[in-house]
Amino acid sequence: MGFFDGYNIAVSGMSAQRTRINVVSANIANAKTTHTQDGGPYKKQNVVFEDVLLQESQKTNNNTNELNKNSDISLRGVGVKSIVENDAKPVMRYEPSHPDANEDGYVAYPDINPVVEMVDLIEAMRSYEANVATFNTHKNIDNKTLDILKA
Repeated sequence: MGFFDGYNIAVSGMSAQRTRINVVSANIANAKTTHTQDGGPYKKQNVVFEDVLLQESQKTNNNTNELNKNSDISLRGVGVKSIVENDAKPVMRYEPSHPDANEDGYVAYPDINPVVEMVDLIEAMRSYEANVATFNTHKNIDNKTLDILKA
């Protein structure tokens, strides 16, 4: 494991969680959107994560020893595989005076529960904070190591 590998893993987690926070925030903001450019109600989006293998060329230090050359263990991070739209049917509410009401007076609203979205947002924020704490812990360990080496 290289000197900066721990930083790279924490940063990949922060980046993935930032994307998740942005998507969940968009879901909350559009929970009442009944008309989009596609013509229907807003569709909830979800982030799909994937584990990422960092290749030797992506590592920040070029120190390779026999243990690393023969090891099958790869450095992993996390990335965003895709952002997918939820295929849930819209919630129909009777509002005949609404401009987007159909001929029967029903309006199609996105199937988004703000409470569930807030819980998802809090979870993403906690995961982001955990990655920040990991980054800072790694930095503190490196600083202590350098202090020991200077003495």
